[in-house]
Formats: sequence, structure tokens, C-alpha cells
Amino acid sequence: MEIGGLPLHALVVHATVVLIPLSALLVIAFAVLPGWRWLTRWPTALASVAVVALALLSTQSGEALLEARPFLLESEQLAEQLETHEERGDLLFQLSIPFAVLVLVGAWSLPGTSALASGRGAQESRLSVADKVLPVVLVLAAVGIIVLTVLTGDAGARAVWG
Repeated sequence: MEIGGLPLHALVVHATVVLIPLSALLVIAFAVLPGWRWLTRWPTALASVAVVALALLSTQSGEALLEARPFLLESEQLAEQLETHEERGDLLFQLSIPFAVLVLVGAWSLPGTSALASGRGAQESRLSVADKVLPVVLVLAAVGIIVLTVLTGDAGARAVWG
């Protein structure tokens, strides 16, 4: 599929490369700044779900691009680079699901105060055991998904421009 002569994959991938790291940075802020959780809780949760949708759309549009242009696989070196890119893209999609689930659990369970005078937006801890561990796990998951996004994008850029 093309939009204005550009393959859909090229358009979707640019959104993915920007929004996944931004979502991950939002997760890090949510995890390490409990005083701001009242403000970042639900945007973080929504962004993590959007990450899944973007990763899925990126992988599907990439597969459609390869089906529409099978001549790209004629060069052995290019086919190898595209395979690496495709494997990393699939892994990114597969890991985006547990990432989103983890973020949703964090949004549901982690406590946070409110900066509002009314106290609106404050939340008590729902899983006291996770209060110390879950923020660390969220930060590690966010860093991991950023790294995987960069590696996937790099493999794709090498295939196209290398």
C-alpha cells in the first residue's frame, strides 16, 4: 500500500521510531517521579497500548512491502539485512505486548500523590509488594524497548541505505 507514492511502511516506521522512545521516556518518568504519577498515569498507559498498535502496523506494512516488491530479496546481502530487520521488528512487536501489560499494571497499582489542592488524581498503593520493584522493572523495560527500537531501525536503515 502506498500513500502519495510512498510505501506505507516508510510512513508508519517514522511514527514508530519517534513514538516508541517517547512512550518509553514517559514510562521512565512515571516510574521514577511518584509525585507526577497523577498527571502521567493514564497518558503513559495509553501510550503503551499505542506502542503495540504501531509495532503491529509496522511489521504488517513491512511484510506487505516485501510482498509487493519481491525483487528486493534477489540480492543475497540485501535479503540478509532485511531478514535481520524483519526478525528485530517481529521481536519488537512481541515484546511490546508484555511491555504494555507491565505499564498497565503499573498504572493500575503504583501509588502517587496529587499536586492538586483537591487531592484529585492521588492513588493509594494496590500492590504494596510491587511498590519498590515495579518502578525498577518499568525503567528496565523502557530502556530495553528503546534499545530494541534503535537496533530495529538501524537494521532497516542499513538495508535501505547501506
